[in-house]
Amino acid sequence: MPSCVHARIPEESQPPSKQVKPLFRHFRRIDSCLQTRVAFRGSDEIFCRVYMPDHSYVTIRSRLSASVQDILGSVTEKLQYSEEPAGREDSLILVAVASSGEKVLLQPHEDCVFTTLGINSHLFACTRDSYEALVPLPEEIQVSPGDTEIHRVEPEDVANHLTAFHWELFRCVHELEFVDYVFHGERGRRETANLELLLQRCSEVTHWVATEVLLCEAPGKRAQLLKKFIKIAAICKQNQDLLSFYAVVMGLDNAAVSRLRLTWEKLPGKFKNLFRKFENLTDPCRNHKSYREVISKMKPPVIPFVPLVLKDLTFLHEGSKTLVDGLVNIEKLHSVAEKVRTIRRYRSRPLCLDMEASPHHLQTKAYVRQFQVIDNQNLLFELSYKLEANTSRPMGRSWLDLPLDS
Repeated sequence: MPSCVHARIPEESQPPSKQVKPLFRHFRRIDSCLQTRVAFRGSDEIFCRVYMPDHSYVTIRSRLSASVQDILGSVTEKLQYSEEPAGREDSLILVAVASSGEKVLLQPHEDCVFTTLGINSHLFACTRDSYEALVPLPEEIQVSPGDTEIHRVEPEDVANHLTAFHWELFRCVHELEFVDYVFHGERGRRETANLELLLQRCSEVTHWVATEVLLCEAPGKRAQLLKKFIKIAAICKQNQDLLSFYAVVMGLDNAAVSRLRLTWEKLPGKFKNLFRKFENLTDPCRNHKSYREVISKMKPPVIPFVPLVLKDLTFLHEGSKTLVDGLVNIEKLHSVAEKVRTIRRYRSRPLCLDMEASPHHLQTKAYVRQFQVIDNQNLLFELSYKLEANTSRPMGRSWLDLPLDS
């Protein structure tokens, strides 16, 4: 099986075979995001920041599969060498805080914590007395509308870099991670880090689309941005990257974006029709019939919509017992094995993209691999209301019901 994406771009140095890896999303570094993504294993050591209630932080080095108790032990060790008051670390708890302010108290026995964090969630170590006072990091809740990198790049470049990066992430996922994720549930997952990061990336792309649209203040520019995202979705579909395709379409379907009636009215009829087709393709009706028909005609390499693969495996697992009257359900296991073989077939050929070298190549690559997104739906709605006050569509009516432009 090939190990890299083939593209006409400058050769880049490969990461050392043995190194401490910054964790995807939670420790952003330009030099790291430009490297070819390699598979994570539970025994890998990573760097990650653990924050205090005052938003100061310690950077710890830990195993990817580390338990809450292990993480708190590393934090305690760091604090012993700081000027923090003695005894503060004796009763520390670990809390995941989302950008919305939602807090989840993690139990000492929980492990593989890093890969289960949300897009803009962070780990906080604090005493029980300061639990209620925890608030998201300021940069996670502050919004600065204006032109971002998406306005300066071509849709072809963005789509191709999306496909290249998602192919790297998809190839890092071992077939057995899919089985382990479904059969073991939230308990007992040891080697599903790469799959969970891929799922989080899908969510990240969806929120990226909504974020970029809602940070654009000028209605004309927003309409142009809608066109650009529809073009990006079309190119991703052409690249047979259905993960990116789905994520972009779902981002445009976000309620905070779809309510921007004046913006959608400015969209040319050609693009309204194209987006209708995309919505039909992602329609879950009849067990995702449209999607299944399209992907069945594709030849490798293919990047499938991974959440649907997991849905199919979950249906197989929960729809029948593994043991029946003390005997192994061979039919069930054959069906699961066929799903795994399908995943293998998707990756049986190398991905070849026509990506010409350009002065902005590395800049676009870095942008695509480390999106800054808003994952707080309430904040997205606030932005939407400010952009087009009193222009939300009536209940039960879609922007697609609007008359097409001539």
